[in-house]
Amino acid sequence: MKKFKYTSKINSIAAALLVAFMLGCERELSDDISLANYPNTPEVFTDFPVSLTDQFFISYDPADGANVNGFDVDNNAYKGSSAIRIDVPGSEDPEGSFIGGIFKDRFRGRDLTKYDALTFWAKGTTTASIGLFGFGTDFDGDKFNVGMEEINLTTTWTQYVIPFPDPAKLVQEKGMFAFSAGTDSTDGLGYTFWMDEIRFQKLGYFTQPRPTIYDGMEKEVIGYTGSEIDINETELTLSLGNGSDVTVSAAAAYFDYTSSDTAVATVDEDGVVTVLDIGTSTITASLNGVDATGSLIIESKGFFELAPIPTHAAENVISIFSDAYENVKIDFYNGYWKPYQTTTSADFVYKRDNILAYENFNFVGQQFTDPLVDASEMTHFHLNVFIPNDIKPNDELKITIKDYGPNKADNGGRGDDMTQVVLINSSQLTSNGWASVSVPLTFTTGTGIGQIIYENSSGASKISTVFLDNIYFFKE
Repeated sequence: MKKFKYTSKINSIAAALLVAFMLGCERELSDDISLANYPNTPEVFTDFPVSLTDQFFISYDPADGANVNGFDVDNNAYKGSSAIRIDVPGSEDPEGSFIGGIFKDRFRGRDLTKYDALTFWAKGTTTASIGLFGFGTDFDGDKFNVGMEEINLTTTWTQYVIPFPDPAKLVQEKGMFAFSAGTDSTDGLGYTFWMDEIRFQKLGYFTQPRPTIYDGMEKEVIGYTGSEIDINETELTLSLGNGSDVTVSAAAAYFDYTSSDTAVATVDEDGVVTVLDIGTSTITASLNGVDATGSLIIESKGFFELAPIPTHAAENVISIFSDAYENVKIDFYNGYWKPYQTTTSADFVYKRDNILAYENFNFVGQQFTDPLVDASEMTHFHLNVFIPNDIKPNDELKITIKDYGPNKADNGGRGDDMTQVVLINSSQLTSNGWASVSVPLTFTTGTGIGQIIYENSSGASKISTVFLDNIYFFKE
């Protein structure tokens, strides 16, 4: 739903190490590349980046809050003479509140089919939870990316193992390593961690594969002829042979898919479902011949009518979600309150227009805090809402716009937090059609808006599914 940008950066120390290595081994590396279809070099970083250019580290985009200044190399190594050093910025750092990026093979890529895991060693100046370690992200489709989330970092060197979901797919991989780290687990305090001996290996001890899609549940969504739905929430759990398990998020392209009715919906090798006609089809998956638990049940209702195209001038709009404007940076479109929240996302694309779709709808929050939205010059809030079922007399949608107040901090509705509540009743909603809602903003300042919360306030009569588009503030 959101464009993903990135920027390149490498520290001069790492570049110097790499240049020295490349000069000493230029003939050896070129010979390896010429002899093999794709090189199968296992090492990514030992005392230097192996078989990589001096631009092997690519940072996440600063526009998304990434700090590009914390990547370095020093001699605090697990083995040998040097290790990668990552200085995680504090939450108030003006240069960005988290650090992350990828290590990319900028040559032709590597053949990793003979390995079954990525391994590396890491330690930190404090215990912390690292947001992501993984591989396969190359900023060019990320077709076979794999990740382990919320990894516990310790103050002593510890080895981490990330298994391959299917080595046979990795015949030309360029995404050698990926990481993302912030300060949610350290109360906003910055810290340092090191990574060393990053390499691919054949460990051979992974057993009992348990692939899942949609957390092993049956997910039911409404579809429309011509719409596309991405299969997501694809994971694999494996036994390590020592009584413990490891779970990784695995790109949808690792799985094979089957549609129960290909006249209604088909699914390609990347897990993109295309709805073709009216009817119902169930999408199931397998990985390496093992059936995945979970499925996607699509009820197609035929053709779909897009929301009206907004006519407000772009300079008079702050867009939260719309293909007609540039959207602000979004933390999430479907978040928090678990386990009380039952709402799930079933977003889809119709004629290149992105639609937010919420199933099992009780409440859901959209958040944008980095930075907060200054809507002090805006006069109205707008959205288009589509209810793909019959409207009942007491159906009502409650929308809460939350301003964090002068201190720019979420105080849970207390202190200087301010809210504006918008109620959309059944007379304003349209069955199987779009309703346009525009209401004046009533905030005294509106300089720190950070959330929009949607609630089903229909009582016993539940609005089970809601589609949203063109969510923005505008100046009239």
